[in-house]
Parts: sequence; C-alpha cells; structure tokens
Amino acid sequence: MNTAKTARAPATVPTSAEELDHVVRLAWLAAIVESSDDAIVSKTLDGRILSWNAGATRIFGYQPEEVIGKPITILIPVELHAEEQEILRKLRRGESIDHFDTTRLAKDGRRLQVSLTVSPVRDSHGTIIGASKVARDISERKRAEASLLESEQRLAAEAEALAMLNERSTRLWRSPTLVDGLQEMLAAATELLGAEAGCIQLRNESGELRVVAQHGMSADAAWTSAPLSVEPIVVEDTEQDGSCEPLRLLVRATGYRAAVAAALIAADSTALGVITTLFRAPHRPVQQQLRRLTLYLRQAGDFIERGRLEQGLRHSEEALRDADRRKDEFLALLAHELRNPLAPIRYALAAAKRPGRSAEQRQQAEEIMERQVEHMSRLLDDLLDISRITHGTLELKRTRTELTSVIGAAIETARPVLDAKQHVLSLDLPKQPVRIDADAVRLAQAFSNLLINAAKYTDPGGHIELQASRDQAEAVVTIRDNGMGISADMMPRLFKLFSRAHSLHTRAEGGLGVGLALVRGLVALHGGRVEARSAGTGHGAEFTVRLPIGMAIEEPRREPPAVAAAGATRGMKILVVDDNRDAADTCAMVLDLSGYRVQTAYSGHAALELGAKFQPHALVLDIGLPDFDGYKLAAQVRASSWGRDAILVAVTGWGQEEDRRRAFEAGFDHHLAKPIAAEQLESVLQSPRAPALG
Repeated sequence: MNTAKTARAPATVPTSAEELDHVVRLAWLAAIVESSDDAIVSKTLDGRILSWNAGATRIFGYQPEEVIGKPITILIPVELHAEEQEILRKLRRGESIDHFDTTRLAKDGRRLQVSLTVSPVRDSHGTIIGASKVARDISERKRAEASLLESEQRLAAEAEALAMLNERSTRLWRSPTLVDGLQEMLAAATELLGAEAGCIQLRNESGELRVVAQHGMSADAAWTSAPLSVEPIVVEDTEQDGSCEPLRLLVRATGYRAAVAAALIAADSTALGVITTLFRAPHRPVQQQLRRLTLYLRQAGDFIERGRLEQGLRHSEEALRDADRRKDEFLALLAHELRNPLAPIRYALAAAKRPGRSAEQRQQAEEIMERQVEHMSRLLDDLLDISRITHGTLELKRTRTELTSVIGAAIETARPVLDAKQHVLSLDLPKQPVRIDADAVRLAQAFSNLLINAAKYTDPGGHIELQASRDQAEAVVTIRDNGMGISADMMPRLFKLFSRAHSLHTRAEGGLGVGLALVRGLVALHGGRVEARSAGTGHGAEFTVRLPIGMAIEEPRREPPAVAAAGATRGMKILVVDDNRDAADTCAMVLDLSGYRVQTAYSGHAALELGAKFQPHALVLDIGLPDFDGYKLAAQVRASSWGRDAILVAVTGWGQEEDRRRAFEAGFDHHLAKPIAAEQLESVLQSPRAPALG
C-alpha cells in the first residue's frame, strides 16, 4: 500500500495530448518524490504538514497519517522552535534556505543531524502558498566529522606532548653537569606523568641503589630497595593495589597513594638505576604517558652514561683527543686499506687486456686479483665479526675440539703471510691430546690473527714461536716473536678497537686495528683471557691465551657427510638473479665454465618468468633487487610448483645474524655474504641438500 502522500494526478480522464503529457509529468514527479532517500515534506506558511514521502518515513519514523495536518514542530526540539519561526519568516519573504545543518527529532526521540533545503511554493499567480522542505540525514557525516575532529584533537595533543618531550630532551642534553641533568630528568618525568614528587636512584660501584636526586620527598634509606623493571611499574592505589608489594610498601611509608617506577637502562641493556614518581591521590597514568616516559628514559640512560663518562674524563682531556684521533685515523686507514688492493687489481686487469701476454703472465694476473680480493674480504669479515661481538650477536658453535687441530687450521690461514715475510715458525705442541669445549673455526680465527699480527710486525726473516700446553684446568697457547715489540704507552690500549701500535705511514703491512680487539672478543666468548707482554720497542712481543678446558662431554656420533655424485654439475640448471649485471654475468660465467647450465635475470619479475620456463635446480639470488627484495622473491619461488624443492642461495652484502635469520625464514637454504669465492658457491650448490639429477 502506498503510504506516502505526494502530488496526485487529476481524477478526470485526460482529453488531449497536452493534458496527457501533463498527467505523465505529474506521475514522474510523484515517483521521483516517493523514491527519494531524502525526506521531502511540504507545509503551509503557518507550519502545518501537507505531504510526507517514504524518505521522510524512513528518516523520522512517522507514517504519513501520523503527521499530515500536524505542526512541523513535532520534528523540532523545543529549544529550536525559534529557528523554525525564522525559517517561516524567510519563506514569507520569498527567500530560500539552502543546506542548513540543524537537529531534528525522530519518532523514537532520537536526535538526528539533518541538512535542510527549504523553498517557497507559489501558485499560478506567483503568490507564496506554502513551502517544500528537503531533509537529508547527515548523522553519519556528523559522526565522521566528530570522529575526525576528535582524532585531530588527539593528534594535536600528541604533537604538543611530543614537542614538550623534544624540549625536555633538548634541555636534558644541554645540562652542563650530571647533577644538573638528573634534576632536569626528574622534573621532566614528574611533568610527563603529572606527579607531585619523585626521586632518582643510581647504582654505585658496589651495585647498591642510592638516591641521587629527589623532589617533594626526603632521600630516605628505605628507597634503596625500590624495584627495577624495564617496563614501568604502576601502583594505582597503595590501599588496594597489591600488584607490586615492595613498591606499595615504600610508597605507603611516604604518605603518598600512587607511584610509577621505571628503570634507567644503559645502551648495553644493563640497569643504571630507577626513577620513581609519586602521586598524593590514587592515580593511573594513561598508556600514552607511560609510552612517552619510556621514550624519554631511553635518552636519560644515554645521558647518564655520557655524564659518568665525562666525569671520569674531565681531568684527562688527552683521552678524548686520543679517541678522536683514533677515529680519524681509522677512517683514513679504512680508505687506505680498501684502496690498496685496487691498485694491483687494476694493473692485473690492464695486463690481462694487453695483446701478446703469455700464459704465465695471465696466471700471475689472476693470482694477484684473487689474493687482493681475499684480502679485502678478510678486512670486511673482521669488521663484521667485531660488530657482532660488540652487539652480543655472535654465536659460538661449540664442540669437543682437540687443541692442536685448531692450531693447525690457524697456521694454514696465516701461512701465506708467514711465507711472504720468510719467517721461521717454531712449534712446541703437547704430546698428549688437549681437548677443549670450543668453536673450532672461531678459535682458529683468533690464533691466526695473533700469528698474522706477529708476522706483520716482525722484520723479514724473523723468528716466531708457538707453544701450547695444559696448565691444570686451562689450555695455554703462547705466541712470541722477535719483532718491533710494544711500547709502554701502547700496552694499556693494545686490545682496544682501532688501536694500532704504529703510525699510519711507518709500516707497509696495513691493518685497521681490529685484529687484537677481535682476538680478545673471541677468547672472552670462550670464557678465556688473552694477555700481552713486551720488554719494549725493539724487543719483540708475547701473547698468551688461556682457555678453560671444562668437563669432558660425550661427543655425538656423526654420520659421514654426503658426497655429491661425480659429475653432478653436468646438467644442473642454475638461475642467477642480480640487478648488478656485471655481478650476475660474471657469476654465470664462472658456473658455466664449471659445467652448469646457467641463465641470468636482472629483476624479481624477470626471475619468476624465466624460472617457470627454465625450471632451475638452484637459484642464486641477490637480496637488493629493484622491483622487490630477494626475501619476497624467495617466498614466491617456494610457493611455485617449479621452485618448491630448488636450492635457494642468498647472495648479499648484508652479513649480520639478523640478515641470516631473515633469509632462512624467507625460505633460503644458504646465506652467503659478498664477496663470495667461486669454490664456496660451488660447495654450497653441491651440498647434501642439492637435488639429484636424472
């Protein structure tokens, strides 16, 4: 049943085409009004409702028979009746009201936000006889606007808070002394949380907490037992909140009702102390406040460390100048050490291009390039390893290892340097096996660094001794040389990173000052220690490594490694993917010369298209591709039918543990850091996980 009352067609039958057209137009008008989603209502000049469409019923909830003939004010809140009178006055003057936002009442009492357009209705003589009103429900829009306004207000408040946080951080770092900074720190924390009082406690040399700054409370000895936690501890009400009993009892003793305690953490994650803020009434800061406090306290921990360092170095400006000098020297050294191998490489390349070169000259050029690339690779590996040790991410793969086998591996690594300087190496090894719980590769790296260091700083034809023995519960390895020795002023900083015993220009052997720092770090990871002795410049040097032997453990039975079948390379298909065309093409060239069937792609999309056609057994993927990274490419390869069982080898300049973890999570079988030796890559491709070829 048609419930809306809208314009009606004449009851008489039209007698002419003109009348028929008029009737049709009226019918169209009635249909448009009736089907509109907006409320379309007509009313008299005294405000009584004349017509009511379906849109009005949907919006306001009234049926036509409930409202027609009644005053329009049944839809208007009492406080807005004057608004309706003003609208009627404008209509009588022939004025229209366009898109007027206001509030109206639904049948169920809900307040609706509507946009009104009201126009006068005239008869055939132009006399205003009523008004038509179109009301559009804009409640959703208003809610969205209100939500947007609220978001903008929150954003503005957050921006203001962050600006204040930035200002407080700036003021902290401008504090002239540690004491001034601690007072600024406490003032900032109380302001961030809206607290009335607080204190800061720092650990002394004995590890005990002592109050070093306070506001609104006394430095009570009881506060030495305040709890330490990385995440802020909140006691909302000391009378009811038992979530942290030690802090609750401390706060209650001061007469305050609520508290927030948060640890001050150093860059190496050790706890420096704790800052506690107090409130006189029960209180729980909102999450944003706690988050800002955490952000601020990160800088506070850094400031405390810096302040303590400055206190310790205030009377030793030479130490600061020396650190700055070593930094500049290291940067110069790094540039020098990376440039040095490039000269012979360029010469060797130029010689290889010259016509008339002999086979012997070509081989010599190739050997030179290989040695220099290996040298650059070793420099980068040392830098990566010292970074891993510094950040605590280097993991040892411990096994029960025989000491002399580790020493043998170290000598093999150092042999080219020893032979190049024509040194004599004397060995004194134990007759009985000395077994230690160690990472054989890393320990051999430490010993080879000591041997290479001795070779570098000993004149050609020198004598180097290596002695190994067991001293009760320790394995002892000593390396002596008759070289340049170590001066007394160098000895205290010998094992510090980027420290070198000689100036930049007095030695030709080079080095970044990383080797001995790396030795100390690797030995320390094994629970051992390294010591240096020297009678002074020109009297040689002696380095002694002491390692705990530990308890004997039963070694797991190892299965013999799988060996790739002879000729396994023949027919094995490899897809090399790298946006560096030279790198991709030369890698493919080496593999092709080794008997593999190789294709190259220079982007991720090209690799997927080519892989589906080529059906490779293995893919060598660069991580930094132009369209999407190698991790995503590996995931897509693994998801394909042709790449599900393929060997995936990540080839990248990023060699940290986190990079390796990401590679394995993405589906890679192997992770190799550039530059990569051809033998290493082929070994990976022929690993036990390599596919069997039919």
